[in-house]
Amino acid sequence: MHVSGPLSSKWAAYLGLLSALSATFAPSVAVKEHDFKKCHQSGFCTRNRAFADHALASSSWQSPYNIAPDSASFKDGQYQAVILKTINDSGETVRLPITVSFLESGTARVTVDEEKRQKGEIELRHDSKARKERYNEAEQWVIVGGTALDKAAKVDHEDKTQLTVKYGPSSKFEATIKLSPFSIDFKRDGNTQIKLNDQGLLNMEHWRPKIEKPVPEKQEGESTEENKAEEPKEEPKEEPKGEDESTWWDESFGSNTDTKPRGPESVALDISFVGYDHVYGIPSHAGPLSLKQTRGGDGNYQEPYRLYNADVFEYILDSPMTLYGAIPFMQAHRKDSSVGVFWLNAAETWVDITKGKDTKNPLSLGGKSKTNTHTHWISESGLLDVFVFLGPTPKDLTAKYGELTGTTSMPQEFSIAYHQCRWNYVSDDDVKDVDRKMDKFKMPYDVIWLDIEYAEEKKYFTWDKHAFADPIGMGKQLDSHGRKLVTIIDPHIQNTDNYPVVAELKSKDLGVKNKEGNIFEGWCWPGSSHWIDAFNPAAREWWASLFNYDKFKGTMENTWIWNDMNEPSVFNGPETTMPKDNLHHGNWEHRDVHNLNGMTFHNATYHGLTTRKPGELRRPFVLTRSFFAGSQRLSAMWTGDNQAAWDHLEASIPMILSQGISGYPFAGADVGGFFGNPEKDLLTRWYQAGAFYPFFRGHAHIDARRREPYLMGEPYNTIIAAALRLRYSLLPSWYTAFRHAHLDGTPIIKPMFYTHPAEEAGFDLDDQFFLGTTGLLAKPVTQKDKESVDIWIPDNEVYYDYFTYEVVPTAKGKSVTRSAPLDKIPLLMRGGHVFARRDTPRRSSALMKWDDYTLVVAVGKNAKGTAEGDLYVDDGDSFDFERGQYFHRRFVYDGAAQSLASVDYEGRDAAAVEDGEWMKKARSLGVREIVVVGAPASWAGKKRVTVESEGKKSEARIEFTPAASGRAAFAVVKGLAVSIGADWKIDFA
Repeated sequence: MHVSGPLSSKWAAYLGLLSALSATFAPSVAVKEHDFKKCHQSGFCTRNRAFADHALASSSWQSPYNIAPDSASFKDGQYQAVILKTINDSGETVRLPITVSFLESGTARVTVDEEKRQKGEIELRHDSKARKERYNEAEQWVIVGGTALDKAAKVDHEDKTQLTVKYGPSSKFEATIKLSPFSIDFKRDGNTQIKLNDQGLLNMEHWRPKIEKPVPEKQEGESTEENKAEEPKEEPKEEPKGEDESTWWDESFGSNTDTKPRGPESVALDISFVGYDHVYGIPSHAGPLSLKQTRGGDGNYQEPYRLYNADVFEYILDSPMTLYGAIPFMQAHRKDSSVGVFWLNAAETWVDITKGKDTKNPLSLGGKSKTNTHTHWISESGLLDVFVFLGPTPKDLTAKYGELTGTTSMPQEFSIAYHQCRWNYVSDDDVKDVDRKMDKFKMPYDVIWLDIEYAEEKKYFTWDKHAFADPIGMGKQLDSHGRKLVTIIDPHIQNTDNYPVVAELKSKDLGVKNKEGNIFEGWCWPGSSHWIDAFNPAAREWWASLFNYDKFKGTMENTWIWNDMNEPSVFNGPETTMPKDNLHHGNWEHRDVHNLNGMTFHNATYHGLTTRKPGELRRPFVLTRSFFAGSQRLSAMWTGDNQAAWDHLEASIPMILSQGISGYPFAGADVGGFFGNPEKDLLTRWYQAGAFYPFFRGHAHIDARRREPYLMGEPYNTIIAAALRLRYSLLPSWYTAFRHAHLDGTPIIKPMFYTHPAEEAGFDLDDQFFLGTTGLLAKPVTQKDKESVDIWIPDNEVYYDYFTYEVVPTAKGKSVTRSAPLDKIPLLMRGGHVFARRDTPRRSSALMKWDDYTLVVAVGKNAKGTAEGDLYVDDGDSFDFERGQYFHRRFVYDGAAQSLASVDYEGRDAAAVEDGEWMKKARSLGVREIVVVGAPASWAGKKRVTVESEGKKSEARIEFTPAASGRAAFAVVKGLAVSIGADWKIDFA
């Protein structure tokens, strides 16, 4: 949501009530990169990059990590042993227990710990209260299933040097564990796919005591204490021997010093994707979908990708710089093959990526030298815990990852419609006025949002008594139009008198602690603040209670929540966040759990919304800025504080696509750009693009000019309204796409490599995408003054223009240029698909709830002219769908038989599901009409078709329009008397 930076600028801006800021933000006002670390400013990143440089430059390098043969055992799908790390010339070793788990899902898991820390046999500095172990609780937050061991996994070969285990479906997967030096080679169908420690970059910094070096004796002629400060400091005359310890024990950045009571404890590993040229994922970064190399060179980055959730002010584009959230899940792809890894570590993490030809064994993958992608993962603390997925398809990866970390929760239907927001609507009258004007200008919307100014002096769970004197009245007006209210609640609690929330936080001892074990105090929007420690179960229970209607007075059943600033953002903290040596519940240091922090907070909010009224079992809606793997179960996200600029519009699409393939598809970007004042063409194009974001919200900074869509004037109002109505008409298909995402982790909008994994020309494309199972191919215009787009066509299927039914002249693997004036959204329908719409314009999705459906059939190019699709319907609000209270229909068009049928998607017996109240009423929902695009010419002159449903036959009208001037023939069937939840068949012959 908000600007962030050093205390001097941030707090001064707040004290001035932000009035001094210009209403227009110049392009030069952007993130100050020096406020955030580069690798060379991060001790553990520097050390591990240097370790890699040394290893890769030496022809004789051998990793010092070896499995002790007598420690190894294999039982019930799990291999256990001890790695011995040799740490000096005398052969002294450190014991690192390793577990390799082969799971029923076909996923493998490799975990390495440190025995001394496990046993607590280490000493902490500074009388620290911190835990002695490596952080080992990330899986309690992240992993929800898929960890059952594959007891059918078996040792296929074993000798003194290595062990090979076959596992997975039909034992198609195998892992060869090499003992000395330690490495693992993962194969599928006999071919190597992924290697761990192939380059020998495994590095677990073991515990060692800090040895205080003697202070050199003062030599004759040395300066006195009085004049010492005036003289330039000299470097020590003796060069330090051994490793560089300068950042082992304490590390400063800016004016902050991080004390390290456990000393150095980073964990790093090289992971090679053998034969793979493209890698994707590890969001969130403002760069291309296909990740770049990070060791320099033409067009590459110099810096590693960084995963360290931070409040980044006006982030820059095409950068590996960290942003607000982190998902350490990476996929590699080549023609018809995908594999992936999930690095389960919540500490600050850097990832280097390099590529090179496989010169060792060029014939192993089909007769020519292949590209290998080498990645180097570096985390500051915690376990080495990595999951390996062997695909072979992109869908297999997202499904298996979803099995582990959970899939996106089934959203409330309103939440996938349009949201109207700015910082800030100034009063309840302002909110009601916007609500009325959206109706006046016939612009549908479902949710209006309130930023921090609604609360009294930025004290959350309160209302400004003057500006928002009647929040219930405001909520009731919204409710009468089927609309919702979202209010912001951040994790920083103002430290002030006469504020019950902070008084309870302190009295119950539920806040984050500083390194001394006292409640941490920092600065954020309200000034002096404390932070809830949502790792603490008691804190989560207390936090949930604050959302009760009798506690958060002024809220109603149509009020939902926005969690911002939860990285956490601390204005006077290092890198605008919390000191790493702060302490959380269980005395884990903040460094161990930083990237998890935001998720623990929106987890607490999610559960608060499920318990605010006894018996009110409704799906919560929570928006979060900070996130980690698993956040998809709890919330939607957005890409943070973007700018009102064309390049930020362009960058939003690969960022959202990256979220989708990384298991978090409920993603969006601020439409119009948060900072600045978009020109009218830019705002219009952004609404057209936003209509295809899974999360669709317009938002603006407090100093940006008002830009509600009805303020643009003509022709912009009409064009924006059309984009909004397009989103609303397609809501049934969007909701169906969310159902698939909920079931198996499928992205909601899909990049070309995901839908067409054999077409190499599409692997780099990240500016066009398919929507769900609809076959709708969208390519929003994202460049200034652009009135045409080139859409790449991935196959030999027929494509129709969505709006005109024109048959688009296409060729597989080629781009087709489409005219796209300002009032046109480039949108094609791929043949072979059926999708659903609701075509009656309404003011909100709630008012569409009982509207009948339109089905669109885009006839395929194959000899039979087939098409298929589906529609999922439930009450859009409760958890009753978990008890079978839904319809999920499959539509099958058979061109040879000239019929269209509706059957249950899952083959459920309707009689086996007892109808609840919603199901009984929903059976009245029908099919309003059916549009068949690409209808056969033999239908010309036909007036009636036969309909068979629930044992009865009837007739319906058909209107046929012949092909003309490049437009496909199409037919419209009307007057159907069929229920959307019933089996039925239409005979066109």
